[in-house]
Amino acid sequence: MSDMRVGLADRKVTEGLSARRFEMSNNDIVPEFDDGKDEAIGIRLQRIDDRCLILYLQGRIDIYSANSVQKRVDRAIEMGFVRLIFDARGLSYVSSTGVGTFVNLMKTVKLRNGDLIFLHIQPLVWQVLDLLGFTKWFTVVEDLDEAVHSFNGVLMDWPLIFKCPICEKRLKASKAGRYRCHECHTILAINPEMQISLG
Repeated sequence: MSDMRVGLADRKVTEGLSARRFEMSNNDIVPEFDDGKDEAIGIRLQRIDDRCLILYLQGRIDIYSANSVQKRVDRAIEMGFVRLIFDARGLSYVSSTGVGTFVNLMKTVKLRNGDLIFLHIQPLVWQVLDLLGFTKWFTVVEDLDEAVHSFNGVLMDWPLIFKCPICEKRLKASKAGRYRCHECHTILAINPEMQISLG
């Protein structure tokens, strides 16, 4: 009987070590992500795939912490994570500067054929977005599966279906090259990796 207890204890320790081995830190997912972090806002990363990342927010994004958030998330975007899900259940406050940060991040990922989605947004944060007139800009969902499947308008094979980052017009590209939006006449360049840039 004591042998059975020892066996169970060994198995629990082994399972605990295995779980820790597969637990990745933010810097494992995005190198140097936690460099220069701000104590006002905590961000924990969870990788879904090579392009999709969940960012669990905890705290406040204000005039003091917004720059840190921008720089850290920009690092993730540079690594190719252009489908961003911000789990905002722990986000207690966002200022107009913080909203501006999310708008900048959204523009950046849309230029790279990605998108930004909010999950579990809190009423106080929603009120700020609504007051500033940005509720129509962001997709907000209540379920992670819905968030992962909400990246619409993006096909990862040619022809590429995408939205103009300026006017949101749905466009289609048959191959890499330069295209003009039919709606706002913006010139867009699409590279072979299906990343979109202006001009």
